[in-house]
Amino acid sequence: MENPKIDIRALSVEKLRDHFSQMGEPAFRAKQVYEWLWEKSCIDFDEMSNLSKPLREKLKESFVINAVNIHQSQFSSDKTIKNTFKLYDSNIIEGVLIPATDRMTACVSSQVGCSLTCKFCATGYMDRKRNLNPDEIYDQVVLIDQQAKQNYQAPLTNIVYMGMGEPLLNYANVLKSIDRITAKDGLNMSPKRITVSTAGIAKMIRKLGDDEVRFNLALSLHAANDEKRNTIMPINEQNSLEALADALKYFFAKTKSPVTYEYILFNDFNDTLQDAAELVKFCRHIPCKVNIIEYNPITFADFKNTETDRTDDFAAYLRKHNINTNIRRSRGKDIDAACGQLAVKS
Repeated sequence: MENPKIDIRALSVEKLRDHFSQMGEPAFRAKQVYEWLWEKSCIDFDEMSNLSKPLREKLKESFVINAVNIHQSQFSSDKTIKNTFKLYDSNIIEGVLIPATDRMTACVSSQVGCSLTCKFCATGYMDRKRNLNPDEIYDQVVLIDQQAKQNYQAPLTNIVYMGMGEPLLNYANVLKSIDRITAKDGLNMSPKRITVSTAGIAKMIRKLGDDEVRFNLALSLHAANDEKRNTIMPINEQNSLEALADALKYFFAKTKSPVTYEYILFNDFNDTLQDAAELVKFCRHIPCKVNIIEYNPITFADFKNTETDRTDDFAAYLRKHNINTNIRRSRGKDIDAACGQLAVKS
């Protein structure tokens, strides 16, 4: 049985050097290949033009580049583009380009499916098949950036890890992907333009603090009351609001980075002024802002979106208590690309 080929993008530049010396090639070749892979986003050994043809053939014999491909793209009436991406093992994930006048945002996935079962999120009704590798997250960014340039003549400005999956349950690979996206020998994007969103895993939020990460953190909160949060987000049963508050204080002490709380308003569930008062209290723990998000209906759940005047009253209450508050209108709803709607249709 022949040896399986090595996934070349899983290797550090040091490991790559070791392979090159075993092949009798000079060490500087490793740096050249690494540059092709991560700075130039090359997915074909034949395009590595400063390598000799015999070396390219050697690389093809020993290594593989598990490139992600766009399987299908859907265009929303509001110019949002939803992509289904096909992975090397035929699994499918989704990622979204959200264009705005002042920014181009890529929403990327971190897992195939999701192991959390948030009641309002379509991905939560899928099984988690596996974690994505760092290069598979990186590829989504590269492909969505190309899409932004082709369709809107503008490069990506922001990345949000808010697609399929819970990023903090794929911690090491998510951080490695961010390293390749932000590194000078990678895509060289600022970490301040990257936001990682979590459903709230207290010990991993603490780990982000220990690692002194430089990207932004967002917490999908949706209720500042344990009883209500348990109902819609079962993860809260092991990660209570008190545990999350302690972890967030630790994170802020280590990083000095304010946190964004995402709060979807559900009609007659978490949209009263009492709910707003509970949210204000939770916001007092650390510097933060609140993004109020419009609920996007999914077939599996019977939640309804709050009426506009209640949304405005809720936001006004937060602002009156000096909470920096934005109301985020949905994008891509007509193609199931909006927040909470990502789920691969079989």
